[in-house]
Amino acid sequence: MSEKEVERLEVMQKLEDKRMKQAEAGERLGVSVRQVKRLLKVYREEGAEGLVSKRRGQPSNNRLAEATRQKALDLLKDKYQGFGPTLAHEKLVEGEGLTISDERIRQLIIEEGLWKGKKARQVTVHQMRERRACVGELVQVDGSR
Repeated sequence: MSEKEVERLEVMQKLEDKRMKQAEAGERLGVSVRQVKRLLKVYREEGAEGLVSKRRGQPSNNRLAEATRQKALDLLKDKYQGFGPTLAHEKLVEGEGLTISDERIRQLIIEEGLWKGKKARQVTVHQMRERRACVGELVQVDGSR
């Protein structure tokens, strides 16, 4: 169990023993009272195992399909070599019909070493000048004869 899940277990045990109120438990865990009730119900039915995430060890639902990823990489290496992420995204969506985000394409081409992002330019800091005593002191004087 992770530290977060151990904390949940301790809170659920206190709730079960009536040593803590649901509102206090919600504040301590950072969830609503309704969520605390749901967790308590699962704890009563399944015990400590019910508080462990069921998604542990499973891949994300938002992951890119391996076939789509490989097709995009092949096209980026061959047909769209040297393209930046935005243009490559436009070409892959319009020309090839792939459904993939421009950010994911950017990540792919950076991972493969096909493109390197530019570093953000550092802002030049100018030294502050003190205010002049009189109005008009900063008027340029013409040095011509």
